[in-house]
Amino acid sequence: MNENAEKSRNSPAFQDAQASARIFVLIPCAGQGARACLPSADGVSGLPKQYQPIAGTSMIIHTVEAFRALRPALAGLWVVISPDDSAFEDVFPGFNAEGEVLLPAGGATRAASVQNGLKALLNTPGAANANDWVLVHDAARCLITATQIQALITSCSDDAVGGLLAQPLADTLKCERLDVNGTRVSVTLDRAGKWLAQTPQMFRIGALLQALEQAVKSGLAVTDESSAMEALGFSPKLVRGSAQNIKITYPEDFALAEAILLSRQG
Repeated sequence: MNENAEKSRNSPAFQDAQASARIFVLIPCAGQGARACLPSADGVSGLPKQYQPIAGTSMIIHTVEAFRALRPALAGLWVVISPDDSAFEDVFPGFNAEGEVLLPAGGATRAASVQNGLKALLNTPGAANANDWVLVHDAARCLITATQIQALITSCSDDAVGGLLAQPLADTLKCERLDVNGTRVSVTLDRAGKWLAQTPQMFRIGALLQALEQAVKSGLAVTDESSAMEALGFSPKLVRGSAQNIKITYPEDFALAEAILLSRQG
């Protein structure tokens, strides 16, 4: 943990901030998901993956419903879409409940979309302040549950830094090398102590925005919020998630996600 953060967690100012901090949800939903394109025979292959149906319901709806289940504890739920997105309101006409905001400010990268969303949260009158928490969650992690989200909130709400859901690495980890005959193993890495990062990831809005802005200035490519915080010297908390909290990435993931969702329903 950053030394200054550790020293400050027992200060009166920190304790007061903890008591008054609210929790917002930010879901970047501006990607195209090219790796998850389904065959054209399904009739919906032109839609970004987060709008594809799984078990009869659009992926983004499954994702949002998990957070809606915790609505009394959440101050707002913001979804960041591409400025030229014409599909969201068609696939999710019910996204207009109290505290829900659709923000057409998606950027060229996931990090840019998150950064734009955080700025909007801070700059919108009556919305968030820098000390409030934000849960950043991938739209394509539609198997997240309210129980898992609550576990992260409970674990991190009194932490000076924040943290993320993650899963200890169970598989043997290989590094690759390329040669004329294809991709081969160069070395096997020790999997002990290694975790697979998931979302949501929970941090203070102001601190996370500062971390993402610094990453841009440094030319650092970040693929999640934790890595941006780590670059500033912080050590986010690892909260054990679930192996089912997968990110839909490849076509075969749809069948797996549907099987899991149907098993939960029946």
